[in-house]
Amino acid sequence: MSENVELTNPVDLSVGGMGGHVFRRAIHIGMSAIPIVFFEFGDSIADAFNSTTQQAVSIIILTVLAVEGLRLKLGFTIFGQREYEAHQVSALAWGAFAVGMVFLLAPHEAYAWPIVLSLSLGDPFMGELRRRGMDSRNVIMYSCVFLISIWLTCWYFFATPFWLAFLLGPLCVVSEWPRLRYIDDNATMVLIPLGAVLLLEPFLLVMA
Repeated sequence: MSENVELTNPVDLSVGGMGGHVFRRAIHIGMSAIPIVFFEFGDSIADAFNSTTQQAVSIIILTVLAVEGLRLKLGFTIFGQREYEAHQVSALAWGAFAVGMVFLLAPHEAYAWPIVLSLSLGDPFMGELRRRGMDSRNVIMYSCVFLISIWLTCWYFFATPFWLAFLLGPLCVVSEWPRLRYIDDNATMVLIPLGAVLLLEPFLLVMA
């Protein structure tokens, strides 16, 4: 069996059809609020449970993995998921794991905001361009412009290093492109740029 999967119309495979597809897109875009929760309320939430912020993040990740394991054992999908996710780790679980790792390993606004927004806004942007029949070349071109603009916006508001926009914006696009059978692009779009940030941080010293 190939480790790559065929590019398909997400509406056709969504539980709930178009309604499920729209719901999944809404959840994706809603993830844009996660950095607000972490940076504005993370300490208060952690204090309420008598834990550190990093411990709280770890607990959330472990809880998601436990719930996902139970879902897989029972073999069901929920509204908005794709039918094949009944038998493999879901895009939602991959995304939650990857975003959680951002806040464990790079808990700084200059990094967390652009990485999370690249996933929450960039992934739906690229998916909808494809769904409307745009050719791959134009999808790549428009997506690079869109993702670079996200990183430049974060440079303006959160002091993300300016030149990272022109390196990591396109890298986010490239990270979304592989169609792997068992690793969702919700993970690759976050973990690959996160790895690049961690490799560059000793020179950038943003978190120093």
